[in-house]
Amino acid sequence: MRTILDWLEDRTGAPSAIQHFLDEEIPASAGWHQVFGSVAMFLFITQAFTGIMLALNYAPTPGEAYNSLRYIMTELTGGALIRGLHHWGASMMVIVVVLHMVQVFLWGAYKKPREATWMMGVVLLLVTLAFALTGYLLPWDNRAYWGTVVTTQISASAPGAGPYVLRLMGAENGVGVVTFARFYAVHVLVLPPLTMLLIFLHVYLVRRHGVAPAPGDELKPKQKFYPRQVFKDTAAISVAFIILFSLAVIAKAPLGRLADPTDTTFIPRPEWYFLFLFQLLKYCEGPLEILASVVLPTLGVGLLFLVPFLDRAPMLRVTKRTTAFAIVIMAAITWSGLTAAAVRSTPPEAFAADREGPMEWRDLTPEELAGVSYFKSESCGTCHTLGLRQEDKPGPNLGAGGAARDAAWMIAHFKQPASMVPGSQMPSVSLSDSQLNSLAAFLLKLTPQNAMKMQDIPQYVLEGAALYQKNRCNLCHMVNGAGMKTGPPLNGLAHRRDATWVKGHFLDPQKFTKDSMMPTYPFTAQQNEAITKYLLSLP
Repeated sequence: MRTILDWLEDRTGAPSAIQHFLDEEIPASAGWHQVFGSVAMFLFITQAFTGIMLALNYAPTPGEAYNSLRYIMTELTGGALIRGLHHWGASMMVIVVVLHMVQVFLWGAYKKPREATWMMGVVLLLVTLAFALTGYLLPWDNRAYWGTVVTTQISASAPGAGPYVLRLMGAENGVGVVTFARFYAVHVLVLPPLTMLLIFLHVYLVRRHGVAPAPGDELKPKQKFYPRQVFKDTAAISVAFIILFSLAVIAKAPLGRLADPTDTTFIPRPEWYFLFLFQLLKYCEGPLEILASVVLPTLGVGLLFLVPFLDRAPMLRVTKRTTAFAIVIMAAITWSGLTAAAVRSTPPEAFAADREGPMEWRDLTPEELAGVSYFKSESCGTCHTLGLRQEDKPGPNLGAGGAARDAAWMIAHFKQPASMVPGSQMPSVSLSDSQLNSLAAFLLKLTPQNAMKMQDIPQYVLEGAALYQKNRCNLCHMVNGAGMKTGPPLNGLAHRRDATWVKGHFLDPQKFTKDSMMPTYPFTAQQNEAITKYLLSLP
């Protein structure tokens, strides 16, 4: 081991650099209040890692972005956890960076010679908010789309610069492909390296000027960064990660319906940390709107930059900095009051997008929905329970999250139950191979969380999806990311066609679409009604 360390030291100097970093002298007054910087850096690393994991399966184009994110959350192993870590990590990073700024402000650690360190921290706060702003659009659901529409409209209100900012955002003609591409590029290509550079400069300045000691402690013996402060930083990081992991597991990251530019009934809401500004805009309508959208935010950021130059008084112990505490308390009350007012004034239906998840029946593929239909038609519910409720049935509970089986095992079990499970009294399932595939696809979707919902799917949806699968519509069309792209995608069909057109198109495609290659489907009136209602209900 010593030989390896000696080789690394000779070639890279890394061991001595790490030792030098750990041996940094810090004031005797350093302690728990100075852990926020390390926690913020840890959260940035977590965001970078989870962002890379998401990017490996994310399609950065409108529409496909939504489908790929739903795939990540419902199909990919660990995908929902990674999305949860990234989603909640963004909120935690905003909280921790703000707490770090508040701690530095309360202790007066921005005073000479640490003015540049403070200003670099303000820039990092703005970059953190820029991450949140640009990442908000990337799920491409209704929540993301309409929230970004509001953002671009606020940006357009800047006097003189409004049109140029709008052009820079690619939103001159509304939020669309160009806007998405630019937000994605900034979020993934511009902000990460910029943040790493700023963190490097920030840490360099902290190392250059040292951690600010409490007044009167300058002459006390200093302590080394390792082991005491390293332990405290590590403990704080561990607590932060436990909170983040718990949120990712317990609180489902929201994914609403596919972005619909024609859905003018949707009530946009920004993320919780921007709600105060959203509410302020409600109070400043008409000519005063510019006050809330431009003047006050610009003034606030400007004052943050000028704090070291406005407060040139000698350092005081934190217990004597009553003015600083008063400013922080007033700012917290103002932010909390505006945020609470925004939440109270938001209609309950505006929160529906947050409660919706990728496991609602509208987000299932036609094959999976057809499987639900076959589950019911074969009376599988006579012997099997779905969900967490306990019922006295001979078969196992299929929604309780028991032993995992793959599709091949399930299909073999459907055909010859006794050969797969010796002693099984289950009869063979009399379905075709394609129908058995659909049934297996449905059962593979079941979790303790969604199993109960699957029993409440409308009958017309089940009939329509079964017809869709039976007639192999997926060979030309795509629904919820499944199928081919020969024909147009059918998500959002209700915003392009009405029921009369869809029904007529099934019966005589060439009459409605010239040179259409689609064959005629002689559906009965009941079948045509079911498949049309199903297709028009797609998000």
